[in-house]
Amino acid sequence: MRSPIGALIFVTIMLLLDTYVFQAVKAVSQSLSPKTKAIIYGVYWSITALLIIGFLLFVFSDQNFLSKKVRTYLFATIIGLFLAKFTAVLFFFVDDVRRGIQWLAVRFFSNNSKTESISGDPISRSIFLSWLGLGIGGGLFGSLVYGFGNKYKYDIKKVQLVFENLPAAFKGMRILHISDIHSGSFTDKNAVQHGVNEILNEKADIILFTGDLVNDRAAEMNDYMDIFSKLKAPMGVYSTLGNHDYGDYVSWPDNGISKEQNLENIKRVHEQLGWKLLMNEHVVLEKNNAQIALIGIENWSNKARFPKHGRMDLAYPGAEKYPFKILMSHDPSHWDAQVKPSYPAIDLMLSGHTHGMQFGINIPGFKWSPVQYMYKQWAGLYEEANQKLYVNPGFGFIGYPGRVGILPEITVIELM
Repeated sequence: MRSPIGALIFVTIMLLLDTYVFQAVKAVSQSLSPKTKAIIYGVYWSITALLIIGFLLFVFSDQNFLSKKVRTYLFATIIGLFLAKFTAVLFFFVDDVRRGIQWLAVRFFSNNSKTESISGDPISRSIFLSWLGLGIGGGLFGSLVYGFGNKYKYDIKKVQLVFENLPAAFKGMRILHISDIHSGSFTDKNAVQHGVNEILNEKADIILFTGDLVNDRAAEMNDYMDIFSKLKAPMGVYSTLGNHDYGDYVSWPDNGISKEQNLENIKRVHEQLGWKLLMNEHVVLEKNNAQIALIGIENWSNKARFPKHGRMDLAYPGAEKYPFKILMSHDPSHWDAQVKPSYPAIDLMLSGHTHGMQFGINIPGFKWSPVQYMYKQWAGLYEEANQKLYVNPGFGFIGYPGRVGILPEITVIELM
């Protein structure tokens, strides 16, 4: 059960937004017949009523009352419409500011006779801004609905990275990088299997996973062990933990399992999958008598609300003697905050975490997402001096069951 006060506040905000948006609906429909307007108004408020009922069901019903799939899409639709209406309201607010300024100008700067003649007539809303707000809000909601179909459309990105200090034996080594599986969000096992097949088809030398295997609970992997255990590579599969793997976002105990036990269960899942989970440590990769270091740390974030379990002071000692070093660290804010200033010998860092917010634009020559206002490095390749960072926008999804512009990614990095 969630807080009744929190639910009441959200419903109140929803009603206020709906009332504000309804003024624009009335403005653009004013020329229609009374019957048509009645139908439009009835449909508008019926949708609002259904959304409020759906929200209350989502918040106060047992997890098993509605199926996981229904709950996921219900929550996404409610939040999507909320964001769409909020976006539309920004345009209506601009219009209301214009109307207020115009009213003040007429009230205080016009001659008395003119003021008296129009003082009883309200200044009408801008039809253009009303349509613009409704159009952009509707477009946003439409794009979110469209994005439902993109969550399993895996994008294979191939990147060649050149390093002068890379041992010759490792030239041409192919790293397959994935991140943020979030198995607790999956609802289509066949689609996930397809994604794993795409990974295997790349026949990479090594597979590296940079955290967030689950949303919260180790049990979320139960239905997907048989799929992800198929991930194999000649040089092995290595993994790290992300912020969601610590179970910080649910109340414990859960089904008799403590938070500490859940974390131990997640570690055991990695082991059962055949993945080597790197917990503030490094391993040595060998090829034709040459060696490089692979370092993996627990989650370390420079953002206050995310944990700092990572210990470079434990993971790095001993790795400095190898000519080339790869760091697996879930949160890309780690790069600017600690890796670049304190560990300049780290050649390549691999991260995930941001998901590209699952919404934005990512095309050759241009990329944008709202998440960039929180994370300087949020998707793709970043370089500074001799160091490189690659941020994978995630294999899975969480919260919003879709992706708009930022597809789930399987990254193939070739070292040159």
